Amino acid sequence: MVLDDASAEFHEFFERHYAELARLARMLTGETDAADDLASDALVALWQHWDRLRQADHPLAYARGVVANLARGRIRSAVRERLRITLFWSRSPEKVEGPDVAAVLDVRAALARLPFRKRACVVLRHAFDLSEKDTAAALGISVGTVKSQTSKGMAELERILGARAVGDLVAGRRNR
Repeated sequence: MVLDDASAEFHEFFERHYAELARLARMLTGETDAADDLASDALVALWQHWDRLRQADHPLAYARGVVANLARGRIRSAVRERLRITLFWSRSPEKVEGPDVAAVLDVRAALARLPFRKRACVVLRHAFDLSEKDTAAALGISVGTVKSQTSKGMAELERILGARAVGDLVAGRRNR
């Protein structure tokens, strides 16, 4: 199969960034199964506009923004669905699957309690090590908003998890 230049560039972009985009979707939604779907949907959307995007300065930042928007939509949809379900059924506690340790579960639960924009800023800045500028580009917001939302998000995590736990998380990130 012979690929034209645009197809080859997109294939290379896909191979290089798919895993990262799926990881971002996983961290934003907390859903492993949905992460691959969201990353795939984002890449389909990028492919539809690839002729224009391939000439952009930062197509990855745009891709991250698409993933964040798709994750936001999925979360909103899930919240609406849960509200409908609770009208008819009582919810039982969710089961935890996999080999997760208690600290990871605590962080996931604390992140889930943050509003989407704060969670997205904290995840992109601290889990993905993006700069404030790159985070702003990915979310389509100003650098100042990234700074304030990250600061407020970290303060909320400190309140939820305790200052020592958040300090350990940030220190662990620096030691990677």
